[in-house]
Amino acid sequence: MTRKWGPAGRGNGPLPEVSLLPESPGVYRFRDDHGRILYVGRARRLRRRVRSYWSDLSDRPRLSRMVPQIVRIEALVCASDHEACWLERNLLEHSRPRWNRALGGAEVPRYLVIEADRRTARIRLVHHPKEAPGQLIFGPYLGGTKVRLLAAALHRVHPIAYAVDGLTGAERDLGRIRGVEVADRDQLSRRLRAILDGRPAAVATFLDQLARRRDELAAQQSYELAGQVQEELTAAAWLLGDQRMATLNGGDAELYGWHDGVLLQLSTINGFVRRWQQRPCGQRRAAELIIGTPEPWQDFLQSNAELAAALS
Repeated sequence: MTRKWGPAGRGNGPLPEVSLLPESPGVYRFRDDHGRILYVGRARRLRRRVRSYWSDLSDRPRLSRMVPQIVRIEALVCASDHEACWLERNLLEHSRPRWNRALGGAEVPRYLVIEADRRTARIRLVHHPKEAPGQLIFGPYLGGTKVRLLAAALHRVHPIAYAVDGLTGAERDLGRIRGVEVADRDQLSRRLRAILDGRPAAVATFLDQLARRRDELAAQQSYELAGQVQEELTAAAWLLGDQRMATLNGGDAELYGWHDGVLLQLSTINGFVRRWQQRPCGQRRAAELIIGTPEPWQDFLQSNAELAAALS
């Protein structure tokens, strides 16, 4: 029988499990009393977002019809908003629950390519990367506008396009103004690679450099340009957050975490997390499965298995 937990004003508040959710980025889903998935969503702050379903939904009658059917909440805490965005996209691309309107996979992934040839050094945005000599491919990323802003920010701080042979006199002058010479090309390429590889120190330095550029422009009363740099900074911080739900050269894998009788399982296909399952499981059987989970995934699976057990 469906638990009678309805929207505020109909006699009851949210399910008690909502209070167990953290105020962290993540993906959530609702199930009915038959175990069917009703809805999958993502949130910057899980607890606040999920609790909002039991607020006034008079302007969203579709959701107000769904909420009384919710008997179970499941959630995965992600390392960043970008990671949560990818996970939601992947899950909805694999299967769209009844109450989700948007088709999964509607947002097209983008990639960044760094070319560091002596005649052509640049940062390019592409939809379908192809490996080629002298090119480094990074991604995938979600959000076409954000990726363009990130590319602009990278060139603003590390203008590799001015570190090539064959520049015009005007281009060489611009390079000198920015402190860049042909001899700097390899160093700039290494710095760009460190940032896009997600190395924490490189990312932190890059974001700090952008913030200082913004502040300098604001101090010079160049407010429009300072606003542009702020947009680049916001996009860069979003895209460069930790993200493991979609990788460029990943394979297929079954990933497991376990806590207090609940087994959490994620399935990756070609480097993309496509399935999320959780079910009761004994400790001995869980130990046999978990042993094959790669070390970089273990903390993520373990912490989310603990949340799954608490919510169940």
